Amino acid sequence: MYHFPMTANLIDLRPAESRDCEALADIHNDAWLGAYRGLLNGVELQRLVSRRSANWWRGALARGVDIKLLEVTEEPAGYATFGTCRLKGIPCEGEIYELYLKPEYQGLGFGRRLFAAVRRDLADRGLTGLAVQVLSDNQPGRAFYRALGGQLAAKSSYKSAGKRLGLSIYTWTEPQ
Repeated sequence: MYHFPMTANLIDLRPAESRDCEALADIHNDAWLGAYRGLLNGVELQRLVSRRSANWWRGALARGVDIKLLEVTEEPAGYATFGTCRLKGIPCEGEIYELYLKPEYQGLGFGRRLFAAVRRDLADRGLTGLAVQVLSDNQPGRAFYRALGGQLAAKSSYKSAGKRLGLSIYTWTEPQ
């Protein structure tokens, strides 16, 4: 009987590096088209997606943006950007700015693992409380954050291609 060594990590969560910029652009493209097709104007969606090239990601890393990369069997599958909360009037010190997975990795628990890893990173920095913004019309995104215990704390909006879009702000104020 042959025994397979169990030394390989099937899931890796690590800080993104410059070598990951093409993969980050691909993840962003696939995730945004999957999440926002039908919610955002098609031309506007394509414009927003095309802005996030590998060069954009290189610039983000150079500016010190915190990006956690999720790899599944050494394939880039998702990412999160995070840091200090930018939202006025929200009693949280940490914020997840973005959390996206390629569509084929959604619904399998990988998003939960990425969320938990980022939440730990923020707590390790001494940032209490966590906030996340999600498009109000993005029902799968809202359900994801509610399932993780997020409480709807506020609503906001922004304008895209002449259309006002609602944002729902979820918070976690209890320690992890």
